[in-house]
Amino acid sequence: MSAYKCGLVAIVGRPNVGKSTLLNRLVGQKVSITSKKAQTTRHRVMGMRTDEHAQFVFVDTPGFQTRHANTMNRAMNKRVRETLSDTDAVLMLVEAGRLTAEDKQVIALLPTDRPVILVVNKIDYTKDKGELMAYLQEVAAFHDFTEIVPVSAKNSNNLDELLKTLAAHLPDNPPLFGEDDVTDQTERQLAAELIREKVFRLCGEEIPYSTAVTIEKFEEEGKLRRIYATILVDRDGHKAIVIGKGGEKLKTISTQARLDMEFAFDSKVYLEVWVKVKGGWADDVRMLKSLGLD
Repeated sequence: MSAYKCGLVAIVGRPNVGKSTLLNRLVGQKVSITSKKAQTTRHRVMGMRTDEHAQFVFVDTPGFQTRHANTMNRAMNKRVRETLSDTDAVLMLVEAGRLTAEDKQVIALLPTDRPVILVVNKIDYTKDKGELMAYLQEVAAFHDFTEIVPVSAKNSNNLDELLKTLAAHLPDNPPLFGEDDVTDQTERQLAAELIREKVFRLCGEEIPYSTAVTIEKFEEEGKLRRIYATILVDRDGHKAIVIGKGGEKLKTISTQARLDMEFAFDSKVYLEVWVKVKGGWADDVRMLKSLGLD
């Protein structure tokens, strides 16, 4: 009988390459927020997948930030480096057919003393096999990858093969978490992330990624959660966009977030959301500490 496998696996890549989508698909439910806006992941989110042979403990990281040099981004980049230094294996995610300067910067940080699997996402967009092979050779020239696995995170294509490949490189260990555990995020953290996801999805490019959500109060009354949250924005103009005409946008954000929370928490949720202007919060060290981003 083969030994049980268990280990920590970092998922890294440039911003907006599909890391959170991949994590959610591998775990089997939403534990990390997704949006088309870069930098939606700010925290190191842990997601677990357990089967009879292995337990995969995935660590989602912020996309390594090269464009903005504020305090928040420096804190996120530090988090990426720390994650790479204390995991058993690494999934380096790239987008089929694209190799950007940002991709190369992340590849340059990859460790050489543990397995690194190159995960080529969005293969459903690449029809020409010759082009894909040439692309794989180009990326492989930048690092000695242990394995290369093409996938489509969005469509869940080839994820079983990825898990099988990954399991072979995990150490022999008993499981770290219970078989029903899927994330180390508290309900309070998940509530804030779900609200922030709706802000990004519903407000589009008009709202900068520096938007944050704080949970002012989280109360449990049997099968009811009462949640009071504040959306923090940089400017009055951003506040107007989030609230929308007659408050309609904020109402939609709140409704969609509440429905996601009710599904995630398996309970009814009473949710109240306000919008507050706090200029320069992304450079405020004390504020970042209170949000767990230091």
